[in-house]
Amino acid sequence: MPRFSVIVPAYKVQAYLSECLDSVLSQSYPDLELIAVDDCSPDACGALIDEYAARDARVKAVHLAENQGLGRARNAGLARATGDYLVFLDSDDTLTPDSLRSIADRIKETGEPDVLVFDYARTYWNGTVERNKVAAQLTQQGPAPFRLEDRPGLLRVLMVAWNKAYRREFVAEQGFRFPAGYYEDTPWTFPVLMAAESIATLDRVCVHYRQRRQGNILSTTSRKHFDIFEQYDRVFAFIAGRPELARWRPVLFRRMVDHFSTVFTKRDRLPRGTRGEFLRKARAHYRRYQVRGAAVPLRTRLRHGLVRFGLHRTYRALQLAMSARRRALKVTVKLARAVRAAVLQLHYRVQLRLPLRSDRAVFAAYWNRGHGCNPGALEEAFRTHAPHIRTAWIARPEHQHTVPPGPRRLRPGSLAYWTALARSKYLVNNVNFDRRLRKRPGQVFVQTQHGTPLKHMGLDLQERPAAAGDMDFEELVRGVDKWDYLLSANRHTTLTWERVYPGGYTTLEYGYPRNDVFQRATSADVARIRESLGIPEGTVALLYAPTHRDYQRTQRPALDLDRVLRRLGPRFVVLARAHYWHPGRLAEGAARVVDVGDHPDIASLCLASDALITDYSSLMFDYANLDRPIVVHAEDWDAYDAARGTYFDLRAFPPGAVARSEDELIDIFATGHWRGSRSAQLRAAFRERFCPYDDGRAAERVVRHVVLGEPAGRPAIVPLAERKPVPSAAAALDCSPTATVAQPSGPLPVTESR
Repeated sequence: MPRFSVIVPAYKVQAYLSECLDSVLSQSYPDLELIAVDDCSPDACGALIDEYAARDARVKAVHLAENQGLGRARNAGLARATGDYLVFLDSDDTLTPDSLRSIADRIKETGEPDVLVFDYARTYWNGTVERNKVAAQLTQQGPAPFRLEDRPGLLRVLMVAWNKAYRREFVAEQGFRFPAGYYEDTPWTFPVLMAAESIATLDRVCVHYRQRRQGNILSTTSRKHFDIFEQYDRVFAFIAGRPELARWRPVLFRRMVDHFSTVFTKRDRLPRGTRGEFLRKARAHYRRYQVRGAAVPLRTRLRHGLVRFGLHRTYRALQLAMSARRRALKVTVKLARAVRAAVLQLHYRVQLRLPLRSDRAVFAAYWNRGHGCNPGALEEAFRTHAPHIRTAWIARPEHQHTVPPGPRRLRPGSLAYWTALARSKYLVNNVNFDRRLRKRPGQVFVQTQHGTPLKHMGLDLQERPAAAGDMDFEELVRGVDKWDYLLSANRHTTLTWERVYPGGYTTLEYGYPRNDVFQRATSADVARIRESLGIPEGTVALLYAPTHRDYQRTQRPALDLDRVLRRLGPRFVVLARAHYWHPGRLAEGAARVVDVGDHPDIASLCLASDALITDYSSLMFDYANLDRPIVVHAEDWDAYDAARGTYFDLRAFPPGAVARSEDELIDIFATGHWRGSRSAQLRAAFRERFCPYDDGRAAERVVRHVVLGEPAGRPAIVPLAERKPVPSAAAALDCSPTATVAQPSGPLPVTESR
């Protein structure tokens, strides 16, 4: 008896069926049977199913003699199921990797519930992936299993059969079956949830729900949409037969009315000339199942009024009026924005004629995302070493909370923002300011940049259209002309910046201010940060920070972190940090993965970790200052290099061990190579080349030179050999990355490319 019976009905989906079946059979949890039901499909679905059945004994092929529709095709699969749990999957959708294992683990953890509800994400033809908007209802916090009355919000989750796993004996005992017709999930989902004695949730995307451009049954124009009325009759008949479920009538009544109004208002659903008939039937159902005194949310009262009174023409008139109102509002808003922009620019021009304020400095980073990076460290250094300078920080409203006490907070586009840009003597940013900035004589622009370049930057991108996109190179060099100083952390960076950003600025080869913290932090700081992140004591924390891929339209995680951690065992945890351009999760619901994508301070994450896993991110150059292990996952180096271009072959001069596949990366950690002597040698050479000036006083040197006018190079650089960066938590537990470990015979994976 298998653990899961995965039932896949198929009809006219030959283009998607193989991907669907492969997503099931490739699951890391193999204890399953796949029941593929050919609903007398006129295309090649039946033949494809037979091919899979011939190759894999877990596949059961079912062929129906005539087309019966989705509901009855599922019933045919249900009749042949022998698994402990049932999982339904539509044949154009897919299971995400390791989803069945996660479902199995959660079922075991919650004591074999009748129903387990898991999450899904919509996937679009252009590569966009959008998670369920009410995913918060699937939180795993609180007691489990539970009953529906404990978590009634589950009724807000999409009413489909394929986002749940069902205990087969429970389904058999209750006699649940799918009806014929459209909207067959409605009289299945509601009764199942109401009847279940035990329910659990899994906060993990287990299904990718394909949003097809054409061919979706419910998006077709047909009288079959009238089936919705009979389906809700079945739902209320189920309640009528079980008086103990009467308390759910008000909720289901509201859901029914919302569903009716949704079908009615979708222009592509009902055939021409049937909308009035549909609304009359909806009104009859409203009166039949209305619950007197039931509260109707304010946001849905118009829809309820539409159905209750059958106001077809009134509704159309309201639609036209609201459409006209929206158009008028759009014109008004556009005009108001134009007037506001003109007023702000007039204000800016007036401010430009007023004297500069030599005691003012304005800072920003990452296109006004918040306080941090090199400008953040410099802003603190301004207040420490040049306290007569009053600082201000520009941040968008959603990032204002990242700005610490001290600097004045400015919102982009405000009057205060334009005043600060016009009259502050010092301008500091790691990208360019607003291109409308007119740099005045006497203003000093410090361009800090935000990393050591491995990938091509600036004018070098003219030969890399995939990476450059719609970059305006003339605007780029106009921005460079405004720089007075450009920061650099090493000679490689200096030579690169001066070539790809040609201009008359002065390069300050002082190190990167954002790395000062690595030399100043203490073991107590490390312990405090780890505790705040919930990292268990005695574990090895791996910071995983991949970079952006220019050659991929959709940024997909290159590593299956759940699989990596299962292979490495409970001693390891991962801090998963997506690139700031793609702030989504890197491992939905994976055990021992801490999602730190929204953490405001990457330096704190570096301090909390015991090693870094990255691909081609410039973070490796900063992290090397900690003298902690770095493992490079370079599986797609050739594709990355071809699309973006790189300044040297990282595989030939890496900061540590190099993995060319996920399995190699697992092996590097499992065998101890990640912290072995060879890795330490590679890291030492890497630090010597890229970390010569990051001694903890870079920000001070910049302030003393730029603001205080002191001689260049003060204070003096502390040599690498004399620096003592704070040790990792693993080192504090006598698990130092430099400790002697047993090395297997043969070269490290990295040495093959040297």
